[in-house]
Amino acid sequence: MRHTVTVRFAQALLEDALQQGVELPAAMRRVFASSGPRVPMAEQDEFWSVFCAARPEPLAALRLGLSLQVRHLDVVGLLLLSSETLGNAVEVLTEYAPIVGDQARFEVVRAAEKVTLRYWPGFQVCRDQRVEATLGCVVNLARWMTSNGFRPREILFAHQAAAEADAYAMLLGCPVRFGAGINGVVMDASELTRPLIYAGGDAHAHLRALADGMLASLQQGSLSAEVEQIIRVNPRWGKERIAEILGISGRHLNRKLGAESVSFKILREAVLYGMAREALHRRQPTSSISAQLGFSDENAFSRAFVRWSGRTPAQYARGQPCEAGYAETHKSG
Repeated sequence: MRHTVTVRFAQALLEDALQQGVELPAAMRRVFASSGPRVPMAEQDEFWSVFCAARPEPLAALRLGLSLQVRHLDVVGLLLLSSETLGNAVEVLTEYAPIVGDQARFEVVRAAEKVTLRYWPGFQVCRDQRVEATLGCVVNLARWMTSNGFRPREILFAHQAAAEADAYAMLLGCPVRFGAGINGVVMDASELTRPLIYAGGDAHAHLRALADGMLASLQQGSLSAEVEQIIRVNPRWGKERIAEILGISGRHLNRKLGAESVSFKILREAVLYGMAREALHRRQPTSSISAQLGFSDENAFSRAFVRWSGRTPAQYARGQPCEAGYAETHKSG
């Protein structure tokens, strides 16, 4: 799959970098100015390489993220604005973030009176800086949409700090913890009920329909999307059986998926993990889930689920968090 970002988001980053005095190659400015609705992730990677080389100071990327506004997120930003509560907005972000950039995702993890909005980046270029920019953007937008009412408990970064944590905390307005093993925004569960200033039910329903179409179009025509659909219908099938359905060999299937930057093993495990989570949310027994997904027994399914999430199926169903650092290192999708 060819990963992309929405052009408005890419242009917002470029414009702010120029305002910070970063000299960007003319070819890069032309690509972002003349691009269609989306920009290849390779161009975004190149932008971040140039930005980080030009602005090596530790807080530069965080400041860039804090400068982003709701309008820079296109239809996703409008959906966030029209949400009734912060909790609704968090749901929007976890579902539609791929419209902004499809090589990362968000996940909500609940534990007692605490909620963590986790961020899973799939990119590698300037990873730490881009994570800081993203979480800075999330915190800043949450505050703006709640008339500065939002109060996060702390911000977690998997990587180590490039400067004193207090310097980050001063910009973000809350405690910051580095080397946490995961990236995320931690908040009290009560924050999710906080109303937003521009809530609008009718507009929200219309925007969701529009976003659903955009999300679907991101995957149209890709082999990985077709394989994902086959796995969802036939989760017990392996590579050779699916390749046969597609009229190609298993080796050819691997090569074609590789051209989309994914492997069959990783794709299948990501789909099975998603199906397992959906089933657990529906309170299905693990015996039923393991049989449905093609595992030899419940123990085999439990071992796989621990490898994917760092938690047993029972712990996940109860909302118990995984061990710090486990999922960041072992996640499959």
